[in-house]
Formats: sequence, structure tokens, C-alpha cells
Amino acid sequence: MDNLLVEYLPILIFFGIAVAIAGIAVGASYFIATQRPDVAKNSAYECGFEPFEDARHKFDVRFYLVAILFIIFDLEVAFLFPWAVTLGKTGVFGFWSMMLFLGILTIGFIYEWRKGALEWE
Repeated sequence: MDNLLVEYLPILIFFGIAVAIAGIAVGASYFIATQRPDVAKNSAYECGFEPFEDARHKFDVRFYLVAILFIIFDLEVAFLFPWAVTLGKTGVFGFWSMMLFLGILTIGFIYEWRKGALEWE
């Protein structure tokens, strides 16, 4: 039982250091930075438009569209890192499967560009 607890000790130490550094960073920013809140800083700002009372009110969804497209393409590009690390082991099949993946990604990007999803007026 003691051996099991000793194996978890580095994780507990790491967690304690992480919590301490986070607490120090937040506390230091609170004491060092100038705290001058005004109306603009205290106002609720989300999604590029002023908040409203009625949930059935029409609003522009362009912000959500751009945000979702960014998340989708950002996650797809994240697949390039493990592929680049293991490229020597995957060989020709891994290379051409990634080229197919990037081709589909490029076709999707061109499609959304032509549809005007990236235009901001």
C-alpha cells in the first residue's frame, strides 16, 4: 500500500506546484496591475453584440459561424503534429493518406470561402 502511495507522490507534488504558481500569478496580477473598472469593462460582452432580454430576438450569427469554422479547422490542423512526428514510421501510405486528408481540408476551406462564410461586413 505504501509503495502505491509513493508512486503518486510526484503527481501530488506537481499538482501542488501548479496550484501555487497559478495562485501566485493571479495574486500578483491583482496587486501589481492597476484596478480601475469603468462602465465598459464591467459590461457584459459576449459574441460581438450587446446582450438582450428576449431569447427569441433575431441576431447575426456570423460571429458564431466564424468561431465554429475556426475551431473545426484548428482541430483538423492539430492532426498534423502527430503525423509529422511519426512520418518516418508510417511510410508512403501515411504520407498519401495525410495528403488526402489535407486535400479534403482544402476543398472544405475553398467551399466555405466561396460561400462567403469568412466575409465580415
